[in-house]
Amino acid sequence: MFGYANPERFWRLSSLLMPWVWGATAILFAIGLYAALVASPDDYQQGATVRIMYVHVPAMWMSLGAYAFIAVASFVSLIWRHVLADVAAKAAAPIGATFTALGLLTGSIWGKPMWGAWWAWDARLTSVLVLFFLYLGYMAMWAAIEDRTRAARAAAILALVGAINLPIIRFSVEWWNTLHQGASVLRAGGSALHASFLYPLLIMGLAYLFLFGALLLVRIRTEILSQRVLADQRRRAANEQLTSPIESEA
Repeated sequence: MFGYANPERFWRLSSLLMPWVWGATAILFAIGLYAALVASPDDYQQGATVRIMYVHVPAMWMSLGAYAFIAVASFVSLIWRHVLADVAAKAAAPIGATFTALGLLTGSIWGKPMWGAWWAWDARLTSVLVLFFLYLGYMAMWAAIEDRTRAARAAAILALVGAINLPIIRFSVEWWNTLHQGASVLRAGGSALHASFLYPLLIMGLAYLFLFGALLLVRIRTEILSQRVLADQRRRAANEQLTSPIESEA
C-alpha cells in the first residue's frame, strides 16, 4: 500500500484500472437495473414501491462505506503520513455526501406511501442526517483552511470523531424503537429477503461499489493534477520574485 504513496506510481496504476472499473460499473448497472426494474416482481404489500429499495439501500450502504473509507484514510494520514491518504479522503467526501443525499431523498419518497409522511425523526433517519452534515462539515473544513497541512489534520480529526456515528446508524434499529425494520440482508440465520429480491439488490450494491471506485479514481487524479498546477504556479511566482530585483538593477 505504502509503495503507491508516490503519486506517479498511483497515476500509472489508476490509468490501467480506470477503463476496467468503468466497464465493470456499466455492466453491473445494466444487469442490476434490468433485474431490479424488469425481472424482479412487485412486493405483495408494497407493490411496485419496493423497487425504490434497489436505489435506496445501496446508496445507504455506500454512504456508510464511503465515510468508513474516509475515516481509515484519515487515520493512515495522521499516523503514517501517507502522501495520498488525505488526498483519497478528501476525494471521497463529495461522493459519499452524494450517496447520503440520494439515500435520504429516496427514503423520503418511499416513506410517503408507506408511512404517510415524507420525514420522521426516528433514530435511523436522524443519525443518517447527522452523517450528511458530517460530510458537509468535513468538506467545509478543507475549504476553510488555506494551509493544506493544517486543513488535512483538522479534517482527519473531524472524520475520526464523526466515525462514532457509524455504529449508531447501524444499530439504531436495535437500540431504539424506530419506523425502520431490522437487518434483512446480513443477519443471523440468513437473509430475510426472497432470492427474487435479494440477488438484484446485491447486484445493484456491487454496481454502486464499482461506481464509487471509478469516481474515486477520477477525483484523486483530479486532485493530483490540481496540486501539480498549484505547485507550478508557486514555482513561477518564486522565479518571478527572484528575477525582478535583477532586472530592476540592470
